[in-house]
Amino acid sequence: MALIEQILFPNTFGMELVYSFVIIFCSLIVYFSTKKMYDISKHPGIRYFRISFLFFALAYFFKSFISFLLVFSGFRGLIEFLSVFPGVTTVFLFMYTSTMAIFYLLYSIVWKKTAGEKFLIPLVHALVLVISFGSLLIRSAWVIILLQILLFSFIAIYNYASYRKLSQKKKTGSIHVIYLFLFLFWMLNLSDILIANFSPFFEFLISLVSIGIFLIILYKVTKNVGLN
Repeated sequence: MALIEQILFPNTFGMELVYSFVIIFCSLIVYFSTKKMYDISKHPGIRYFRISFLFFALAYFFKSFISFLLVFSGFRGLIEFLSVFPGVTTVFLFMYTSTMAIFYLLYSIVWKKTAGEKFLIPLVHALVLVISFGSLLIRSAWVIILLQILLFSFIAIYNYASYRKLSQKKKTGSIHVIYLFLFLFWMLNLSDILIANFSPFFEFLISLVSIGIFLIILYKVTKNVGLN
């Protein structure tokens, strides 16, 4: 099996690059395709939804850049990688942008409940920056991972409760389905991080399924804004 995997997947960086490019491309298309909708409606939920995908694009740019540095800079492991300024800076930015992407996704559905709290968003930015920095200081990503689990779990529960209240007709074209697909996408990627020694074959499958999920999200968003 190991020999087959080496033949079929000789360059995991190439796979990572293609995967990240698709996620970045889809995220930016979602961000720009919803601009007109937001300009017309000025709906805060749409604004935060758009920002979420902008942060998704940034997060996967930094993720692919981390892979690039690890492959072509001769680092022998993550500890050595984090000992240099480009390495620690890129990982810090990835932690920050990926967490803020999830936060803005959450805020896009709960903004009404905190509409009067004008200092909430700057406070969250500052908090995530501190947590990301602290995670690097203690050389552990668990704090940021647990924060992301908490945020996305709340999104899933809140979104499911809202989805159940919709009529059958509204459920068909509901944007709530997009949040469900994003939750599935995130769970797949989290499993790749948390489960050690994943074979290249399963990493390839996770990347393939994740790309499929993001393409479905892109289709549903563009369908809702009338681009297809």
